Amino acid sequence: MTPEPTTPPTPPVPSGPRTLPPFRADHVGSLLRPAALKAAREDHAAGKLDAAGLRAAEDEAVREVVRLQREAGLRGATDGEFRRQSWHMDFIYALGGVNKVMDENLRVQFHNEDGDIEFAPPSAHVDSRVRLEETIFGDAFAFLRDTVSEGVTPKLTIPSPSMVHYRGGRAAIDESVYPGMDAFWEDLTAAYAAQVRGVYELGCRYLQLDDTSLAYLNDPEQRRHVAEIGGDPEHQHETYIANINRALADRPGDLRVTTHMCRGNFASSWVASGGYDFVAEALFGGLDVDGFFLEYDDERSGGFEPLRYVPKGKQVVLGLVTSKRPELEDKDALKRRIDEASRFVDLDQLCLSPQCGFSSTLEGNNLTVDDQKAKLALIVETAEEVWGGA
Repeated sequence: MTPEPTTPPTPPVPSGPRTLPPFRADHVGSLLRPAALKAAREDHAAGKLDAAGLRAAEDEAVREVVRLQREAGLRGATDGEFRRQSWHMDFIYALGGVNKVMDENLRVQFHNEDGDIEFAPPSAHVDSRVRLEETIFGDAFAFLRDTVSEGVTPKLTIPSPSMVHYRGGRAAIDESVYPGMDAFWEDLTAAYAAQVRGVYELGCRYLQLDDTSLAYLNDPEQRRHVAEIGGDPEHQHETYIANINRALADRPGDLRVTTHMCRGNFASSWVASGGYDFVAEALFGGLDVDGFFLEYDDERSGGFEPLRYVPKGKQVVLGLVTSKRPELEDKDALKRRIDEASRFVDLDQLCLSPQCGFSSTLEGNNLTVDDQKAKLALIVETAEEVWGGA
């Protein structure tokens, strides 16, 4: 019997741009600080420029970087985190009850293609009840809100509640203030819930919680670190997920929330390695956010198989374009990787972005503003070709 000819599968119909964030073409948040802004910060630190002068320099830099994002074709915009020293510590130090400390025992080892970088950056210690004294980054968001053009959604990025706990663990929380951890988490999530309400009242409809811990915990070395400081390496991610959900439980229905997870980003270096397998089921199935920004620029991030746990109705923003190196990715290679990911989660649930910020701290990664522009433009072009719009 002659077999009947088979009909080749019909390629998926492009689903078009997204009207709600995360967008088909998006980015994580931080962008390279311009030289003029770095110089202004140095002058301010040296006493040569007053606070008003620094603010004016920041304002102008934010206007320029918003213009850069619009010209790249992005539907959302951040302020590049230009008013911060780092992506997370400025926020954490602004919480009531949290103080900046130096602890030489809490060292961080970053890795890159040339070797290792080890240092002990400032850390945080909780020495009184955690509370929100005012909406953090409120003025910065209001300026961004008033600067973006019509049709562009302003996005605010803040560290997740997990980041207040992860690096120091129990030892960074005064036991005379919090003899048990339940009260600490109750206060911290209440502070975050108040922050969410505060930024919403300012007009924020796109909020991102940045969280390295949920990616770090996939690395056995990081789980060993958690055990060494008295944590529970097998279940700490579940504690974090539960408390992020508590912080977001009463958020307004039209506030879109995403989380971004990477394995460290400082001067083109990283901390951890490992796929998302260890946390995937609890994370994708249990974290109450609208989208996941996932680092996927090289083999350190593992394969796409963990995406099978992502439920319908949630977006995955594939961080396929590296922010750590200047070389521009091949568009066809990006399309092949998007196709590979679509074997585990529907193509309509996918978006595209860089794997991390370009400048998680003011120093920035080892590439130029022109390199950054080219990568953002590539993301937009690829999204338009894959989905029929950015």
